[in-house]
Amino acid sequence: MKKRLISWTLLSAMLVALVGCGQTTTEQDTSNTDESATGGSGDVITVAMWDSPQEPGFTEILAKFTEETGIETRIEVTPWDQYWTMLEAAATGGSMPDVFIMHSNEIAKYAENDMLLDLSDYIASSDKIDMSKYPQDIVSLYQNEDGAQLGIPKDIDTVALWYNKTMFDEAGLAYPDDTWTWEDVAEAAQKLTKDDGSQYGFAVSPDNDQGGYYNIIYDYGGYVLSDDQQTSGFDQPGTIEGLTVLMDMEKNGYMPPYTTLVENGDCTLFMSGQVAMTLQGSWKVNDLTNNDYVKENCDVVIKPMGPNNVRTTIYNGVAWAAPANSDDPETAWKVIEYLGSQEAQQMQSDLGVMMSAWEGTSDNWINAHPEFNLQAYLDVMNDTMVIFPHSRRTVNWANMIKEEIGAGFTGEKTPEETCKNIAEQMNQILEETN
Repeated sequence: MKKRLISWTLLSAMLVALVGCGQTTTEQDTSNTDESATGGSGDVITVAMWDSPQEPGFTEILAKFTEETGIETRIEVTPWDQYWTMLEAAATGGSMPDVFIMHSNEIAKYAENDMLLDLSDYIASSDKIDMSKYPQDIVSLYQNEDGAQLGIPKDIDTVALWYNKTMFDEAGLAYPDDTWTWEDVAEAAQKLTKDDGSQYGFAVSPDNDQGGYYNIIYDYGGYVLSDDQQTSGFDQPGTIEGLTVLMDMEKNGYMPPYTTLVENGDCTLFMSGQVAMTLQGSWKVNDLTNNDYVKENCDVVIKPMGPNNVRTTIYNGVAWAAPANSDDPETAWKVIEYLGSQEAQQMQSDLGVMMSAWEGTSDNWINAHPEFNLQAYLDVMNDTMVIFPHSRRTVNWANMIKEEIGAGFTGEKTPEETCKNIAEQMNQILEETN
């Protein structure tokens, strides 16, 4: 493998929280996170994750694993905002968790420094893992430059439109359906917005990329990153047009003010009854379906379309990984092998934890919350799916976008000026990091 020499001191400066699969759940608990619990533990295999709503399901899954193998495990949950700092510190100290979740934003840094266990030989001799059963875009995310497999896909996520039925009823509006376009969303948002600022028609946070505005960009024929990962697409006409639709809703007062969105987040505002519609990724389903207000007032539908009936969902998936310097790689692999197996992936879906990566195992996921139309997250897979835009240093340019896009929401710059500014800076970052 061609190894780039990147110090972990430098990496620490780049480990800034991003929005992506399972992130921005600021309401999550900090469970089992004291320093004494971090790292390999000999007889007990530590399994690290950031999403506390998924912990009960994985406790049950790993209990089944222990029953079958006799191997004890312990789940450690660290909220997204601290997870990557924890993992970097553990890597620097040589005490990474035995098994942990890896994200497409971060994989390159760990792969280039040979910090992850090569799973290729284990996979080749396994009767439980079949890499052809996972989405191949997600499989490829967790390979190094030489094609070694460094992670086993855990899940797949898509995006849908959540709406407040009570607010629609009060406004005398028909609920969104599969014919809705972004123009329909903007029109309804106007009618659902109250002049006193107590209720807004729509919300997408400036930091909600995968679950929010990335989808609108592709619906309008734009793109975030070129296929060769060398060039920004923010200066493309479709990108500018799509973001103009979104930013105009903000300008016209149909979305909460920029500062409100930044401070609270679109999902929190929706769950507190201040917003009538919002785009949310499937990783937020546990938060939404367990919220009493949402249970009483809300539902979900397939996301809207852009011009020419183009409906795109940005999808992604995380993976199970282990440290290259594992004290017990064979046992760590047994845990990963089980978590990636059809049996465990089916359990993940059946328990309502998350849509699973293994082909055909996600159908039962919707049954965990039958009061909601979660089928919307599966139906969108029949339309255009675009893998989460990523490059060798996704974090660098993704954080820049979240900072600079605010100028378009506040009106400091026009949507076109905002997009072209992002494209210029993004191209510079790509040139420096690729």
